[in-house]
Amino acid sequence: MTEMLMAREAYGDLLVELGTENKNIFVLDADLSSSTKTSKFAKKFPQRFINCGIAEQNMINVAAGLAVAGKTPFVSTFAIFGSGRAWEQIRNTLAVGKLNVKIVVTHGGISVGPDGVSHQSLEDIALMRTIPEMKVLVPCDAPEAVAAIRAAAEISGPVYVRLGRPKVPTIWKETRFTIGKAQLVNQGNDVSIVACGIMVNEALNAAKILSIKGISAEVINMGTIKPLDGDILLTSLRKTGCVVTCEEHSVIGGLGSAVAEFLSQNHPVPQYFIGIKDRFGQSGDPEDLMVEYQLTAEDIAAAAEVVMKKK
Repeated sequence: MTEMLMAREAYGDLLVELGTENKNIFVLDADLSSSTKTSKFAKKFPQRFINCGIAEQNMINVAAGLAVAGKTPFVSTFAIFGSGRAWEQIRNTLAVGKLNVKIVVTHGGISVGPDGVSHQSLEDIALMRTIPEMKVLVPCDAPEAVAAIRAAAEISGPVYVRLGRPKVPTIWKETRFTIGKAQLVNQGNDVSIVACGIMVNEALNAAKILSIKGISAEVINMGTIKPLDGDILLTSLRKTGCVVTCEEHSVIGGLGSAVAEFLSQNHPVPQYFIGIKDRFGQSGDPEDLMVEYQLTAEDIAAAAEVVMKKK
């Protein structure tokens, strides 16, 4: 049976490990540490934890000051607040200054569920990938979240990492994460399915559905949205000739847009976008919302059959 784990829970545990290894690690939160799981670091290292309150803009500026002083701050809150309320400070202070601040947000996408539209961030990847110098990571499960955040801690400069709220199936089988490199998780010849976050599991399930119909689907886990792994896209698309992109995010400005931008200049092929179609989220059970917004494995499989006809 596939192990179900919370990426944010793994993040909390990792922070304690990082804090033990490196005394320059500081953690800041915007009064949501019990949800983001930074409370684990706060309990272990209270003198290196700062609860900035519901003041996300100030939190980013405090983190900037710590970075200038030679510290490595991790800042956390929900994705909607970390990307939206503090965007100007992230752009003008962190990115312009190339400061070594790691933004690790939780509760991304509609899988936040009952919290509804005010807490379901469907635009954060788009907001972050427009900022120069910003790296954008969207792990597919808890082990990849750990590997990705460790990789972020090892480089200098701003990084944005998007985590979800619920437990998700474990997929990641590597011990290291290389920023800018994707992972081939299922080989195929007829259609490429490129996914990130919780949509990687849906893409793998879609490949199983398609295999019953004799369709061979290649599945790529694009854990780094920026910088995008163009090499793996070219290798896959030169073979399959069409692609379905899958994200728990708006189809405007996210993974699908990043793939389309790259392919339009390097290897144009038919593309189908699975994601939120210019809509806000809403309160509901996460599984019901996946159906409502057409993000299920069945939706991906149907899209694959459509895009294959356009080759």
